[in-house]
Amino acid sequence: MSHTQPTSLFDTAEACLQAADIDAKLQLSADTRSRWLAGELVLQPQGEPASIGEPGRPGRPLLVSGRKVPARSLHTAEGRAAFIHALAHIEFNAINLGWDAVYRFRGMPRQYYDDWSRVAAEEAAHFQLLRKQLRMAGYDYGDFDAHNGLWEMAQKTAHDPLVRMALVPRVLEARGLDVAPGMIERFRDMNDSKMVEVMDLILREEVGHVEIGSHWFAFLCLQRDLDPELTYRQLFEQYMQSQIKGPLNQAARLSAGFTQQEIDYLDGLIR
Repeated sequence: MSHTQPTSLFDTAEACLQAADIDAKLQLSADTRSRWLAGELVLQPQGEPASIGEPGRPGRPLLVSGRKVPARSLHTAEGRAAFIHALAHIEFNAINLGWDAVYRFRGMPRQYYDDWSRVAAEEAAHFQLLRKQLRMAGYDYGDFDAHNGLWEMAQKTAHDPLVRMALVPRVLEARGLDVAPGMIERFRDMNDSKMVEVMDLILREEVGHVEIGSHWFAFLCLQRDLDPELTYRQLFEQYMQSQIKGPLNQAARLSAGFTQQEIDYLDGLIR
């Protein structure tokens, strides 16, 4: 009789996180999600999560500070490609963030792992859609410099799932809900129907991702007897220096689990 150890979701999530080859990361992400849904993976860690460092990523793009990433004009072919590359880079980081949310935080309800493995797999699909558009324009992921802001926030929030849920989905990813409609309009103005279609899909699914963050943030606040709106405000002010750029996409944020009071608070910080 075989007594092989059941495969742990935490171990496969770590493998997804550490994979440096793009195609390997994408394949592992899809396979892990499928195996989880098929009941082949268990919530039994084979050890404590490693201290958070850098995830696996290809040698390029070169990572520079956000201030050093040049602004690109959408009126040139290279500028459009650089813009799509910036979006692809966000999605690539989001794959790692999704798997890190699975890997790092143990002892959450089963639904939490179902939600975050779904997010990771969808982010991988978004990256593939954008990479395809980039390749059709004669470029590939890695051809332009990029910044590391999303992963830096993962490191800052590695100590507590409540802080992670507040700041990654409900601040950084929620900014994507605000800026996506304007991007979609710009691609529509350029008659780029394929990018409009891709961005429409991404926006729809990102509302779901932010909503997952909202759900688990509220769950953890309830568990710790904390007021969610007050806690969100305190964490925002502690980590974000309390300024954001508007306008806010109120409808998308309400769909994604923000309260009107939270939106009003954020609205008051817009510069």
